[in-house]
Amino acid sequence: MVILILSIIVLIISFYLLNEVTDRFFVPSLDQVAGKLKLSDDASGATLMAAGSSAPELFIAIIALTSGDNFDIGVGTIVGSALFNLLVIIGAIGMIRSSKIAWQPMLRDIIFYIISIGLLYWAYSSGTITMFHVGIFVGIYVIYVIAVVLWKHILPHDDSRVDVEEEEEEEDPSWKKYFRVLDFILEKLFAPKRFYGVNFLISVALIAGLSWALVESAVVISDALNIPKYIVGLTILAFGTSVPDMMSSIIVAKQGRGGMAISNALGSNIFDILIGLGLPWMVLIFMKNTNIQVDTGEISTHILVLLGSVIGMLALFLINRWRINRLIGIIMITAYLTYLTYVIFSIS
Repeated sequence: MVILILSIIVLIISFYLLNEVTDRFFVPSLDQVAGKLKLSDDASGATLMAAGSSAPELFIAIIALTSGDNFDIGVGTIVGSALFNLLVIIGAIGMIRSSKIAWQPMLRDIIFYIISIGLLYWAYSSGTITMFHVGIFVGIYVIYVIAVVLWKHILPHDDSRVDVEEEEEEEDPSWKKYFRVLDFILEKLFAPKRFYGVNFLISVALIAGLSWALVESAVVISDALNIPKYIVGLTILAFGTSVPDMMSSIIVAKQGRGGMAISNALGSNIFDILIGLGLPWMVLIFMKNTNIQVDTGEISTHILVLLGSVIGMLALFLINRWRINRLIGIIMITAYLTYLTYVIFSIS
């Protein structure tokens, strides 16, 4: 019981630090890079911002897939995070601010996302992950990045941004006072904001370490409560690692950049599947010098739920003429809560 309680405490602290490191240091450093590269809002959201906020999932997948028999935790986290990003984050964007979204970048991201889910189902259906699968995953992501950069030339569009007055900086919520010591330590670890290259490297190291702590504590909780590891990944770890995605998307949605926020959510999912699984699979195949055998049972069902969710979202946007509003937000969040209920009841 003592070990279980300690593991839960480690899990909570790791989630908090992971969120703070990603939100306050890692994503801002990538944002400065995007500014220097003069990327458009949707391009920045779909690539650098998405990769930055998805770093926790990537490191958790690498650590889980390459350590012991924790394969299901890594895959479960990726799939669960993808569902959370799609339904909860985009739903929250609709709840916060109604806006019309440029359909051109949305169409791009939805097409590549459906391709990504299809590839994931194809890989799992084969029962064995090979370097051929890895090459296809990484190759499609490279094509996606190229498409993002060139998309305005293929389908010209304006950034869907609304000019808004700057909001006053909000005070930290009261619960953050319990983490003041951790905040103080973080401030001392990082360089001033202008040294964003240094902060990028420090962030990567901390995200890797915290991801290891999350995986280890999740394994203890899974064993202690006799919960399947992929369920822990689908729910607890998926929710915790998606907090940076949600926070960054909500911030830009409040600024009137709903298109960038949605591109971040979809781009994060594409990154999670193609790179968040592709790279760990590559590492594992090289380490073991053999192909990876996978269970084609339970996780395949969740992949199909993921596919159904994106098709449903596309239908909602088509019906609503590419506008996101409170009604769409309620529908998407309700869909996620329904899925979560199904997952919880499937444990028993």
